[in-house]
Amino acid sequence: MSTMMTGGEVVAKMLAIEGVKNLFGIIDGTYFGFYSNLEKHGIRLISPRHETSAAHMAGAYARTSNRLGVCMASNGPGVANILPGLVVEQAEGNRVLCITSARRTGIMYPDRGGTYQCFDQTGTIKQFAKWSEAVPSFDRIPEMLRMALRKCFEGRPGVVHVDIPENIMNTKVKCDISFWEPSQYRMMELPKASQYQVERAMMLLKEANFPIIHAGSGVLHSGAKAELTEFAQRMNMMVTTSWAGRGAMSEEHDLMMPMVHIEANNNIRSEADVVLILGSRVGETDWWGKAPYWNPHQKVIQIDLDPMILGANKPADLLIQADIKFFLQQMLQQLAQDGETHVNRQRQQSISKHLATKQAHRKKLDEHLKDNSKPINPARVPNAIGKVFPKHTPLVMDGGNTVIWANFYYTVNDVMPLHSTFKFGMLGAGVGQALGVAVAKPNTPVVCIIGDGAMGFHPQEIETAIRNHLHVVYIVMCDKQWGMVKMNQHFALRPLKTMLKKTLDPHESINADLGEIRFDLVAEAMGAHGEYVTHPNQLEEAMQRSIEVGKCTVIHVEVDPVKHMWAPGLRYFKDMHAEPKGK
Repeated sequence: MSTMMTGGEVVAKMLAIEGVKNLFGIIDGTYFGFYSNLEKHGIRLISPRHETSAAHMAGAYARTSNRLGVCMASNGPGVANILPGLVVEQAEGNRVLCITSARRTGIMYPDRGGTYQCFDQTGTIKQFAKWSEAVPSFDRIPEMLRMALRKCFEGRPGVVHVDIPENIMNTKVKCDISFWEPSQYRMMELPKASQYQVERAMMLLKEANFPIIHAGSGVLHSGAKAELTEFAQRMNMMVTTSWAGRGAMSEEHDLMMPMVHIEANNNIRSEADVVLILGSRVGETDWWGKAPYWNPHQKVIQIDLDPMILGANKPADLLIQADIKFFLQQMLQQLAQDGETHVNRQRQQSISKHLATKQAHRKKLDEHLKDNSKPINPARVPNAIGKVFPKHTPLVMDGGNTVIWANFYYTVNDVMPLHSTFKFGMLGAGVGQALGVAVAKPNTPVVCIIGDGAMGFHPQEIETAIRNHLHVVYIVMCDKQWGMVKMNQHFALRPLKTMLKKTLDPHESINADLGEIRFDLVAEAMGAHGEYVTHPNQLEEAMQRSIEVGKCTVIHVEVDPVKHMWAPGLRYFKDMHAEPKGK
């Protein structure tokens, strides 16, 4: 039966059938036919103050809820604004569908010359996204949106883009469209390993003296935390992670070696004779899997959804394209059939040795927590977060040195979502990411620990949190400087003085200092709750109040600028950018 529909309503109805409940974007007349139909189809529109935040909200929402994250932007300026967010969410591997409007057909693709608010939107986004195409006509909307949705759920998650001209989006057309169910146009079950691959992987692991598991963000995307923990326990295998894989297994577990113990991680990977790589690209922050940080003679089993990353950076003995959760379930089934739990004395001795190293390093790190001076030692802030907020509280980490301190002084368990831009290191992304997490987790506060430089990118989103009743607690570590860059400057300009004095005089830095912004007062101006903390004894009470007020809170924390600049592990961060010697 024919009915009158705008192109935008066709898109809205198809998204509803796909199970989309929330969409992030700023309204614009060029896609009125789309957003005016969202509520009708059970989709809530949540509007930030900047399109970049819409992309970050969609990415974090997707990662937390295991649903598709959808964002939208209007032609020209809106698309230009959303680009930075899309680049980050693609890099971090979050499942995002971006829908944009474009000028009417006939005046762009290609640009007729002088077209208002026009640039090659699909051509630009195509350079980094999984897929980016423009819809040429109303009748092709269903076909092309189905293609986009297939791309969203195919392989490694990332950004998929559909561009729809304003006349196609807004004009009502008499049509007779058949709306398909998701199972009719895309695979609903991800690939598994073959029985041969399962048996071969099990044989390599059982024959090893000291096999380990290296877990990447693929474990998190597949929801395989429980399976990873059970398999590691059954096989008595130590687990390391990439930075983006933090939280794949509770860091309180005896078999887990948290990433912050960098030297211990290097020793474990160098000693291992077999490594099972789960959902990790083994990239630069993993030293590319090369010696001396990894054993060049070890056997490698690599499992990933993306066939193009299998064997890309580290040669492997067994490559398997499979979903991590399915693969680990298959391995656990194989163990059950074999009827044995594998434990050997040599393996346990190695584990005990590395755990002793971990404990010694943790004790050394915790010396910072005895510092009760003012301004506050940065280590005290993430430590206080871990004490005050419940274990399941989502945490978002944003900023340069702030992220380093947060990583080293916050223990990640397997029941809390953790978000950061481990791959891209994007300042300011956490502001929007925290909002997206709060939409996915409406019944708990969401904590975002962030530096004052990073918070300066998108402070206007505090109002977004208030307007949408999102309980986000922004804890801003303020040192009034670009600390990570300032440290590099100081060593480049006057290394000896830097080592002796720990810092240079103000006139010896190049544009590395910032003025003061009282972020607690900025928050209050937007209707949020503000706290101003200058002494470590005030931290926990301020955080407790942020829970009790039940609305967006900004806690401005004055941290020691010199101590903040000397974040732990800086030597390893610098070494990361040098190519290891191993082949």
